[in-house]
Amino acid sequence: MNNVRFLASVAVAATLFSGPAFARDVTIHQAVIGETDQKTQEISTEDMRRIVSQGGATILDTRPHAEFVNGHIPGANTLKGPPSEAVAEVEKLVGGDKSKALVLYCNGPYCQASRRMAAQLLDAGFTNVRRYQLGMPVWRALGGPTEIDLDGVLRIFRNDQTAVFLDARSAEDFGKGSLPHAHNLMAENAAKVQGAPMPLDDFNTRIVLFGRDAQQARELAEALSKRPWHNVSYFAGTFEALNAAVK
Repeated sequence: MNNVRFLASVAVAATLFSGPAFARDVTIHQAVIGETDQKTQEISTEDMRRIVSQGGATILDTRPHAEFVNGHIPGANTLKGPPSEAVAEVEKLVGGDKSKALVLYCNGPYCQASRRMAAQLLDAGFTNVRRYQLGMPVWRALGGPTEIDLDGVLRIFRNDQTAVFLDARSAEDFGKGSLPHAHNLMAENAAKVQGAPMPLDDFNTRIVLFGRDAQQARELAEALSKRPWHNVSYFAGTFEALNAAVK
């Protein structure tokens, strides 16, 4: 994730200085790349946040499944089958209704996966396909909540010795037992935390949040979204399930 801020600046620059897209009052959350050679419309981070919050479209993560489980936009769907079956998988996902709104994303402005998938869907007769071309790097950089699956948490827990695990439960619950080497940080304290348990030597450090349930973990993620640590993911499950899997 070391290139996150670079990608964010590229995305904004492309928006601000691309002909008709030039506008002094555009914000980074409203930025798009401004591509002119694509048949599908781009949406901004602001648009994507609205879709995540309010619905209105089926979100497709076009990255490999292994990347999806390590962190994805909340509510996104992954395509598990081979590329040759991707269109059929999407059709099944929307119940055969090719007019349903779809939003695709992948690994940022230079990632081709969502562009290719969008073109394939258009050729197959889908009529409402858009892309969040800024993708996961910019989503993370702008504080977008990122969900991580159990397989992803276990992979990080077992292989990434630099990762920080934060338990969003109460101090009382934390005191009764937590994951090995986890730290306690409740959402109400996230805005003012200085130093430990937050890493200060590398703000790209991977941070995994968990709580008694997905809602509690996400509340901590939202509280941290205005802080400078952007490589943050929350576990969308219960502490009991995570604790049992780690043992």
